[in-house]
Amino acid sequence: MRLKRKLFLIPIFLIACSGTLFSQTYRVKTIVIDAGHGGNKPGAKGSTSLEKNVALAVALKLGKKFEQEMPGIKVLYTRKTDVDVDFYKRAALANDNNADIFISIHCNSMPDKRVITGYTKTKSGRRVAKYAYAKNRTTRGTETFVAGSHRLNEQDAAIRENEDIKLEKNYKQNYNGYDPNDPETFIILSLFKNVFRDKSLKLATLIQDNFTMNDNRVNRGVKEQGLLILQRCGMPAVLTEIGFISSPDEEEYINSENGQAEIVNSIFKAVKTYRQETETN
Repeated sequence: MRLKRKLFLIPIFLIACSGTLFSQTYRVKTIVIDAGHGGNKPGAKGSTSLEKNVALAVALKLGKKFEQEMPGIKVLYTRKTDVDVDFYKRAALANDNNADIFISIHCNSMPDKRVITGYTKTKSGRRVAKYAYAKNRTTRGTETFVAGSHRLNEQDAAIRENEDIKLEKNYKQNYNGYDPNDPETFIILSLFKNVFRDKSLKLATLIQDNFTMNDNRVNRGVKEQGLLILQRCGMPAVLTEIGFISSPDEEEYINSENGQAEIVNSIFKAVKTYRQETETN
């Protein structure tokens, strides 16, 4: 194993050791809300909006609801404006402040579909297909991720989320040589037990259940994935995709006041239930 790999995994190992705290007293006192992307990292693009702006609007409203209705909770934001915040700094904010929950807000998107528009013949008479790209506007729904083993069929999605680090200045130094395109990285990460997995899964399930039952959203499930920002968080952490910005209907919904209010309320209620069912004295 290369030295750079070992260096990258040291903070994760130290974080895992802190899991013994859960065997004693666990109370939710600090919540970190992360608005995905920002600045020169717009994220997914819809017809009329950008992921970074939708995520920020929802994150700020969610934080405000916590501040108003859970006054004993300390709320921290990874960003409150349209700025670029490196992945490692987002996780570091949560770790340095001993946060009890980390919630990252994102919007989903489907890539364009390649479709056959016709055929042509070469000089040799060989039949060759002609292609064009069409927008995938039909996929919709919500899904929520927790850190976990990186399965082969999830690799492309995780790389798309993690590849933002390549836009960060000095990303190789900041992540000890981490390469978001190197499958070996995910194999190594999967060897480390995430002691916060059960609580992360519980919170993610509550969020998805509320989206489905309260808001009648399409439930795409709770998934474990090797997302870097979640792997570096030393507390229960989830990344929730609140809708497909590539779907005209969902793009309108996640940009609307009513839609954002429903999303915020569902996440808030999930955290409220999570506290009731997990806090110990």
